[in-house]
Amino acid sequence: MMVTTHLRSISCSATEDGEIRLQCPRCHGQIGVLPHTSKGDMMLVCSDCCLKLSREQGIWRALLPERVSHFSRFIKDYEFIRSAEGRGSISADYYLALPYRDLSGNNSQQWTMRARTFHYIEQNILHNLRIENQRPLQILDLGAGNGWMSYRLALAGHAPVAVDLLTNDRDGVGAAIHYRKQLAALFPRLQAELDVLPFTDDSFDLVIYNASFHYSEDYEKTIAEALRCTRTGGTILIADTPWYSNEASGRQMVIERRRTFTQRYGFPSDGLGSLEFLTDERLRRIETCFSLRWQAHTPNYGMRWLMRPLLANMLGRREPSQFRIYTARVKK
Repeated sequence: MMVTTHLRSISCSATEDGEIRLQCPRCHGQIGVLPHTSKGDMMLVCSDCCLKLSREQGIWRALLPERVSHFSRFIKDYEFIRSAEGRGSISADYYLALPYRDLSGNNSQQWTMRARTFHYIEQNILHNLRIENQRPLQILDLGAGNGWMSYRLALAGHAPVAVDLLTNDRDGVGAAIHYRKQLAALFPRLQAELDVLPFTDDSFDLVIYNASFHYSEDYEKTIAEALRCTRTGGTILIADTPWYSNEASGRQMVIERRRTFTQRYGFPSDGLGSLEFLTDERLRRIETCFSLRWQAHTPNYGMRWLMRPLLANMLGRREPSQFRIYTARVKK
């Protein structure tokens, strides 16, 4: 049975007990409070423009109908590639072990990187923010995938909200059902795009781009939406997005990857005009546009990773990607 609720827009942006309010992604009117429970189907209707936000199988569908076609090819290609790479499992143990162990053995090197990134965030960023705020953090996990980071954040006592385009039960937010028995309440999950988030202003203490920022088609537009959703004094964090010292190296990486995908899968996986990588110049443009100041953090990814640029230079290859964490404090 689906419950339908009509809610008229109201002026306040957050409830007194810190609950997250949903905003209509079309007209920006407030649509209602994000329920704590994920059980049962439900529908909220914007009283201003009549847009319907439905919760199906625990996932709020907040992708505008007119944007579905824009992302359909990307989602189809991405899910095909991820399946071919052996992502996901029917076993809950697989998900519960992430990011520290890849029980499938299919993508262990990448999960080792994710684990070191998350360990750094946990020890050097989350710890300090929690002390500063003197309470658990409300965190927006953008590009949440199967929800592993939101799960770890929830275990640590924080209040995460997981957002992704993918909703399947292997590699999308549908897979988060495997965490349900380990948590008092499963964190909210939503399907939405980076540039049109269904939350009211000033909703989160921390917004994390979880290996997802490089999928943006317009970095300024994407950051503007994150800033809108982040409270004054809050933090925006970019993790696991490739960085290059110059545009040419990044563009060459994109060419090589599309060539590899075409040879391996029969298509280049270019369904979106994603910007794909960061450079110092791209970061500076964001700083200038929004009066932000990025702080770069460099986790320890091991000696082999550290030696990659030197080895590439010796072999006459293009510059390899580097991964850093970037944080910026929000001032409004």
